[in-house]
Amino acid sequence: MNVVFVSNYFNHHQRALCESLYNMTNKNFTFIATSEMRKERKDLGYGEKNIPDYVKFSYVDEDNRILCQKIIDDADVVIAGSAPEYMLKKRIRYNKLTFRYSERLLKNGKEIIKFIPHYFIWHLRNPFSKSLYLLCAGAYTYADYKKYGLFKNKSYKWGYFPAVRNYADVDKMISEKIPNSILWCGRFIDWKHPEIAVYIAKDLKKAGFCFKLSMIGNGVLKNYLEELIKNEHLEDCVQILDAMKPDEIRDYMEQTEIFLFTSDRKEGWGAVLNEAMNSGCAVVASHAIGSVPYLIEDEKNGLICESCNIDDFYRKTEIYLKNPNLRLQLSKQAYKTIIDKWNAETAASAFLDLAKGILSEETYILPESGPCSRAAVLNDDWR
Repeated sequence: MNVVFVSNYFNHHQRALCESLYNMTNKNFTFIATSEMRKERKDLGYGEKNIPDYVKFSYVDEDNRILCQKIIDDADVVIAGSAPEYMLKKRIRYNKLTFRYSERLLKNGKEIIKFIPHYFIWHLRNPFSKSLYLLCAGAYTYADYKKYGLFKNKSYKWGYFPAVRNYADVDKMISEKIPNSILWCGRFIDWKHPEIAVYIAKDLKKAGFCFKLSMIGNGVLKNYLEELIKNEHLEDCVQILDAMKPDEIRDYMEQTEIFLFTSDRKEGWGAVLNEAMNSGCAVVASHAIGSVPYLIEDEKNGLICESCNIDDFYRKTEIYLKNPNLRLQLSKQAYKTIIDKWNAETAASAFLDLAKGILSEETYILPESGPCSRAAVLNDDWR
């Protein structure tokens, strides 16, 4: 089976999945990058220095565009992320198996009216009678598409699958973390709400807790955060560190006990959650983040908070600091979730089984949970 993955650019969040698909298809796999990576992303360490041979670049010149178009047209299966629609038109017309790979549509809230002009275009591009399916990169994706009558009963759980680190002795790694250490990382922008982490620190200090909050990142809110830390007299327990490369952030996660993930619904997936759980962090995360309902079972492998509710975030962080045994238990279960289920190898294997089942038109039993299990309509209201 020949598989093609089309997306805007090749980066570390996709590499592990691509490597798994490449190996499991006996090298019958191609990744097609459709645009050049933005400088902002390169500066954050998203660029890959060693590009595998299976990666092709359609945007370089006309010869490469023609070559990539042929690869897409001839493939048995295509995963289409951020791809120009003209590249998929022919294979859809001839009913060749294609999976749309998408985060949620309604990231800004109740904006259905905004998309009414797109309704007929989307239906023309995604006719129900064709062999078109949806890979939901986020727990709220299917609900958004279903509002427009798209992909009914043709949607599957999916996500991002960054490289997994396996630890010979995960108990030892977790036991050696810095006591009462807390981490926030990401871009300092409004919808990631880094200020929530600072306000949590303010309340923790007021309550008499001994802790250290590290915030890794860069962005337009950096000066505001520095002023906020200074005004609240938190310099002794909160530090801001410049943006780091992905591997450096992973190293930092391995030393940290508690990870705060404060984004709102604009965080379509949030691969940093995969990485924090893989690093054995005890997570406190916003319910509105796309990856959270898929990866976290509340009070079993992490704690889920109402999005943007500072008091709720404080209470859940306080629980970890007051209950080291619970923190230890949930951090181990977080690691187990990634190692056992939400990783690139499991996803690639489940995807290939699903694709084979559809192509052969044989009865195929879907996984009960995890990648390629049936996506459900999930309301993003708190609880």
